[in-house]
Amino acid sequence: MHSAQPAADRPVGHEDRAVSDGTHVPADPASGDAQGPLHPAATTGGRPSRSKLLAYVALTKPRIIELLLITTFPTMILAADGWPGTWLLLATLLGGALAAGSANAFNMYIDRDIDRLMNRTKQRPLVTGELTERQAIVFATALGVVSVAWFGLVVNGAAAWLALAAILLYVVFYTIVLKRRTAQNIVWGGVAGAMPVLIGWAAVTGTLAWAPVVLFLVIFFWTPPHYWPLSMKFKKDYARAGVPMLPVVAADLAVARQIIYYAVATVATTLVLVPVAGMGWVYTAVAAAAGAWFLYSTAQLYRRARHPERGKLAAMKVFHGSITYLSVVFVAVAVDPFLPY
Repeated sequence: MHSAQPAADRPVGHEDRAVSDGTHVPADPASGDAQGPLHPAATTGGRPSRSKLLAYVALTKPRIIELLLITTFPTMILAADGWPGTWLLLATLLGGALAAGSANAFNMYIDRDIDRLMNRTKQRPLVTGELTERQAIVFATALGVVSVAWFGLVVNGAAAWLALAAILLYVVFYTIVLKRRTAQNIVWGGVAGAMPVLIGWAAVTGTLAWAPVVLFLVIFFWTPPHYWPLSMKFKKDYARAGVPMLPVVAADLAVARQIIYYAVATVATTLVLVPVAGMGWVYTAVAAAAGAWFLYSTAQLYRRARHPERGKLAAMKVFHGSITYLSVVFVAVAVDPFLPY
């Protein structure tokens, strides 16, 4: 709300197997041979495995959910031009967390074959064997059904339909259709990541307006300069898994240039919100200052890509900085309606 590949298209030697007791047995990416039944201690480097509950929590990607909710909360305040009501706020955040958790769990189920090939994802619960494929798909489905029903019964129908659309966009449009087929996967995948602002606005008003559309575009344009630096850091992982992230198929300099373009579009769109939503000078100043800092960080990345002899690329600074930038902008969105000017 940042694909299922036909069996014939998946990398040879990485098929999933199951032994007679139902234990999940992933293939060994180095040899292509199936390993024996997985034991939790053996799959976590000799450390005790997570509890079953924590494994289910990990399946939802809680850090991503946190970021999505950070954008929902301020949008609801802006839509209400003040406090939207504690119950409505909590109900919407809960429904949004369930919807995002469902989408993320489906994503892990679909990507379980490539997750075991990447160092960044090899500790995910379907790779370690802490959860079975059946458990994951039942859990993902249950979360999705509960989230849409919750929105429909407790919030409103508009929010329910948008939550369903967000799940489908992330699972089908991004994970299944785009992720393994195009280097523009993250660009269009940003549509799913931007949906929470529409859900938050609809939860308050029952409809949409131009202001949430602008906020939607802010997150849409922000997604590539947020995710491509991470992909630059882990491009060997993505290349090993056969995922054509832009840094895998393009030179660092070309990627850094694209990051600047999208960062400029992001900052410009945050300023478009000023006349569209009638934002005050505090938001305007914060958006401009934070935007200047964000653009400077992307320019630094471009300079390092252009002159690799000067040192490390340090792409993760831009990745983490992008999260700080978006959080600051949306905090300003939340504060603005309470100011007397």
